Amino acid sequence: MKEWGKIIIAAVFEVGWVIGLKHADSALEWLATAAAIWASFHLLIVAGRTLPVGTAYVVFVGLGAVGTVIAEIILLGVPVNPAKLILIAVLLAGVVGLKAVTDQGGKKEWHGSH
Repeated sequence: MKEWGKIIIAAVFEVGWVIGLKHADSALEWLATAAAIWASFHLLIVAGRTLPVGTAYVVFVGLGAVGTVIAEIILLGVPVNPAKLILIAVLLAGVVGLKAVTDQGGKKEWHGSH
């Protein structure tokens, strides 16, 4: 779980830098955005040394996308679009599913018929 925790934290930083790219106006805000970019990719790279890189990246991007949409609605007052929320829920279900069928070493944990 430790490496997956890094992916979750990396996704939180991703939300920060994505919003920062759109809304940063001052040098300090741009510095914070750059720091968030560095932190998100650093954590992704470190976790990717142990986790299967494809799954780790998809989980990172998926959580970042979900987090960005939620942050825009809550923090920036973007109108709620029910269709968008349904599609985000489907995306999140896929991310959770990928994580569930992948263990730390990258082996599939699915025990169904092959």
